[in-house]
Amino acid sequence: MGRRQFSREFKVEAVKLVRERGVSVTQASRDLDLHVNVLRKWVRDHDADPPSAFPGHGQMRPEQMEIDRLRREVAKLKAERDILKKGRGLLREGPDVRFGFIAKHRGVWPVSWLCEALGVSRSGFHAWLVREPSARARADQKLGASVRASFIASYRTYGARRVWHDLLAEGHSCGLHRIERLMRQQALKARPRRRGLPKDDGQRSVIAGNVLDRQFSAEAPNKKWIADFAYIWTAEGWLYVAAVIDLFSRRVVGWSMSATMTAQLVTDALIMAIWRRGAPDALLHHSDQGSQYTSEQFQRLMADNGVTCSMSRSGNVWDNAAMESFFSSLKTERIARKTYRTRNQAKAEVFDYIERYCNPTRRHSTLGYISPMDFERQANVA
Repeated sequence: MGRRQFSREFKVEAVKLVRERGVSVTQASRDLDLHVNVLRKWVRDHDADPPSAFPGHGQMRPEQMEIDRLRREVAKLKAERDILKKGRGLLREGPDVRFGFIAKHRGVWPVSWLCEALGVSRSGFHAWLVREPSARARADQKLGASVRASFIASYRTYGARRVWHDLLAEGHSCGLHRIERLMRQQALKARPRRRGLPKDDGQRSVIAGNVLDRQFSAEAPNKKWIADFAYIWTAEGWLYVAAVIDLFSRRVVGWSMSATMTAQLVTDALIMAIWRRGAPDALLHHSDQGSQYTSEQFQRLMADNGVTCSMSRSGNVWDNAAMESFFSSLKTERIARKTYRTRNQAKAEVFDYIERYCNPTRRHSTLGYISPMDFERQANVA
C-alpha cells in the first residue's frame, strides 16, 4: 500500500474536530484511522498559521513563497520570544532543568525550536528522556517534597532559611543554597511583608520614659514584656487585637480582641499575661504612647502589680520594633489577602495563629530558628 494522501479540506476538518468540537487527539486519531503524531502535527501546523497551513503540492508563485517563508520565520521568532519569556532564568540552569522545561512544553512548541532557544541539542534531549535519573536528581526529588511540605505547613510564609532549619530538624543533611535552589525550581516564594501602623487620636495622660531603650533581649523570663495592638478589617467593622510578648522567648503571653479600641482592650491582654506567667517580679512593661496605655485604668493595673512602665518616644516605631515585627508577621503570614465576613472569623484566625502556630511551632530567627515554646523548654521555664 502506498503512502496515504489527504486533502487540505480533510486536514482542516480533522483539526476542527480537535479544536472546535472538543474531541481529544487520541480519540480523533482512532476515529479517523490516523497515527496520533500525524494529527498532532496537523494541529500544530494549523495553529501556527491557519491561512497557509496545508498548502498541498502545487507550485506557488515566487512572491507567495517569500511570504510563506517570512511567515514561518516570524512564527519561529515569536515562539522563541515566548519560550525565553516563559523559561526566564533557565539559561543559567543546568541541562537537566532545561530538558525538563522542554519535556513539559513540547506539546506547545516544536522540540527543535525549544532546543535551539535554550541552547541544547535535540539528541541530548532525546537521550535525557530515556536516561535514568542520577542519584543526585533522585535525592533532589525526595528533598524537594520535604521542602514543599515545610513551606505549605508554614502557610506559605517560610523563606529558604526557615525551611532549611525545618529539614535539619527532620534529620536531612543539606545546605542552605540547595534549599534555595529547590524552592526556586518549585516557585515557592514567601509572602512579602506589608507594613502599616494604626493611628490613635486619643488624649494622653501619663507619659513614661523609654526605659527599655531598644534592648530587645532578656536574660530570664518575665523581666521584659512588650505590648501593642493592631486592627483587622471585617465585613462587620474593625477588630482590634492587643498582645503582650515576653522578650526572653518572644512568646505571646497575653492577648485580647475587641470591636472597640479602648483601655479595656490592652488591660485584658495584660491581665491574661499576669494570670499565665504568675505575679511579676521586677518586670518592665514597654508600649507606645497610645491613649489606651496612658489611661488611668491601665496605669493603675501596672502599679498594683509592681510593674515598671516604659514607653516609646512619640512617633518612633523603632523603639518597639520587636512588637511591630510580630504584628507584621501576623498580617503577612495569615491575615493578608483574606476577607472576613464576621469578627468571630477573624478572632478564630488570630487565636489559631498565636496559640497553634506562632507560640508552639513557628521558627523564630532571634531564637536560633526554634519556636518560643521549644526555647522555653530548653531553658527549663515553667
